[in-house]
Amino acid sequence: MTVSDLLLSEDRDRVRTLTLNRPDQLNAFSQALYVALAEALREADEDPEVAVVLLTGTGRAFSAGTDLLEMKETAAGGDESASHGFIGLVDSLAAFSKPLVVAVNGLGLGIGVTLLGFADLVFASTAARFKTPFTTLGVAPEAASSFLFPRLIGRQNAAWMLMSGEWFSAEEAHEMGLVWRVTSPEELLVTAWDHAATLAARPISSLVAVKETMTASLRPGIEAARELENARFAELLGGPANIEALVAFAEGREADFTRLPPGV
Repeated sequence: MTVSDLLLSEDRDRVRTLTLNRPDQLNAFSQALYVALAEALREADEDPEVAVVLLTGTGRAFSAGTDLLEMKETAAGGDESASHGFIGLVDSLAAFSKPLVVAVNGLGLGIGVTLLGFADLVFASTAARFKTPFTTLGVAPEAASSFLFPRLIGRQNAAWMLMSGEWFSAEEAHEMGLVWRVTSPEELLVTAWDHAATLAARPISSLVAVKETMTASLRPGIEAARELENARFAELLGGPANIEALVAFAEGREADFTRLPPGV
């Protein structure tokens, strides 16, 4: 096992397990973690000894999404390069040619949910909960979720998930099709790894060919959705609704969007 401050990596039977490792921050993505996971996915894709990647998290969360303290600095103009790490991760997810299995061990917010659109198999613990807080942060969707989620879970499920900012249970996510299997917390990693190992015993060239044929027709839509999402996100980041949301978060209170100017 190799260990970094942010990401754990372990190889066994052609399965590379990557574990998000910021448990005290609920595995929220700092810029460094975005870069670490993006690089790890690229390395696994290029490694001829790796057939499958299994992604999970430490502690009680899978990932609480983007680190909101860093987002607040970005919104205030403190770090103009801050979006690059996120974009680089989504680039790596979209380009990843091998099976990607995700084991959602706990809370999933933002990118901790939207990255599931690029997964081939998703397992979730009964302790998992899901939320895409775009409207509660005053921003737009991300990671081609506006394109992938309607196809994955149906238009109305996607509309409610992306627009409401409400929580979804593991069972609700399974019913919608966001999650393939739900297990007990104790069985999650064993179950996910067993399925990953089953795939890893198959020829890598065949696995890559199957995934390519399944995803090739989606790529133009993914690219178009990402371009529009990124443009709308950039427009809204630092705007009145986003600033109210981030200030409210920092102050430990609920955001009040009712006092914003009309149309905002």
